[in-house]
Amino acid sequence: MVSRRPLLRLWLTLSAILLALSSSGTATGISFDLDSVDSIKSAASTVAYDLVSFYTGNNTGDVPGNLPSPYYWWEAGAFFGALVNYWAYTGDTTYNKITREAMVHQAGTKSDFMPLNQTYTEGNDDQCLWAISAMMAAERNFTNPSSSQPGWLAMVQAVFNEQAHRWDTSTCAGGLRWQIYTWNSGYTYKNSIANGCFFNIASRLARYTGNDSYAQWATKAWNWTETMGLLGSNYEVFDGSSDTENCSSLDRTRWSYNAGVYLHGASVMYNYTSSSSNSTSSTWKSRLDRLISASSHFFSSNSSGENVMYEPACETKGDCNTDQLSFKAYLSRWMADATQFAPYTYDTIMPKLRTTAQAAVSQCQGGTTGTYCGFRWSSGTYDGTTGVGQQMGVLEALQSLLAADSNGPLTSSTGGTSKGNSAAGTSPDETSNAIRAPITAGDRARAAIVTAVVVGLMLSAVYVMIS
Repeated sequence: MVSRRPLLRLWLTLSAILLALSSSGTATGISFDLDSVDSIKSAASTVAYDLVSFYTGNNTGDVPGNLPSPYYWWEAGAFFGALVNYWAYTGDTTYNKITREAMVHQAGTKSDFMPLNQTYTEGNDDQCLWAISAMMAAERNFTNPSSSQPGWLAMVQAVFNEQAHRWDTSTCAGGLRWQIYTWNSGYTYKNSIANGCFFNIASRLARYTGNDSYAQWATKAWNWTETMGLLGSNYEVFDGSSDTENCSSLDRTRWSYNAGVYLHGASVMYNYTSSSSNSTSSTWKSRLDRLISASSHFFSSNSSGENVMYEPACETKGDCNTDQLSFKAYLSRWMADATQFAPYTYDTIMPKLRTTAQAAVSQCQGGTTGTYCGFRWSSGTYDGTTGVGQQMGVLEALQSLLAADSNGPLTSSTGGTSKGNSAAGTSPDETSNAIRAPITAGDRARAAIVTAVVVGLMLSAVYVMIS
């Protein structure tokens, strides 16, 4: 007769282990089916929940729309764009209230995404990335601001008008500077992300409104980028160039979000010119195809030999900074959008996004919930990191799989309801921040005198208080 005592002891041991695991509150990651819309939405819900846990702007005493340190203001704009996308793809309205509140608040008193708490430190790319999220809100018919406030479309038009006024022909035959004001580091740098974002919103405004003036600006920005060599012969997108050398030499670093913002804008221009029977549609198709081909630079192979998105400039060395940890989110987002603006690209783009999403979600094994996501998707193992960039990247990669099952971006003639104002951002006080003269020795001397006076007054005040 077989004794049941060893079996009983084994059963009790296994039960104790299972109970300990279940009571620890730690999950074992996220499982999902690549071919099930409901499964993808469920996984996206988990990733979005963990993403929003980083947000503190709805806490008492905090500022709506701000992310805590170490995240800069521009990434907060991209953060809420990811939540607009999440709602558009899944239909889940859980985060709509905080998203709408944040975007309206950070649009500022002039609704141009130059709020007083950021104005003197933000760059053209910072302002424009918030505008890109507002453009998504217009295109997706996200909940509009109140009737007494400018609409999402008007906010983007304000940013466009201000940035068009900043187009600077004093050096490099044109282009936007990275920074708006002379006192910010990077003012002498003309880069792909600032000009690419401007190109992107110009193309989308052309498509949404049907106003060809925006398309002409998009073409102008594209031509300048290509002439300066920021677009390489194989449509590599390089980072930027200093205007102190009249843009004669390039920083050839290639970042995924630079490639993505041009790829997306080109897909919009293809869509716009095709729908209007414009003879340039074949030109934009060729440009889009070449950008898609060049984007292969950002897809590595994981242990199974499948293409997975990565950030080659920093990821393999393990030195990506806080900003760079978020770049893959935007390439995922914009490649998925491109399949909607140019459906013929679906069979080329989507296989890469599928393998990327599968690998990215397998990284979601960290944090207190056991579902926070890491960054090195192509490594095959969880890298142990968590953060806004990592979380947003996985969310965008995952919800990109839903692009084919959602309605494409709207226009004002296909159901878009956002209020516009083509004159927004054109009043004198709004355009006065356009182009500043380079800093001179006299400027520096005057700044030193002002600083000395201010310090003296502060010391005097302290002395009086102590006395």
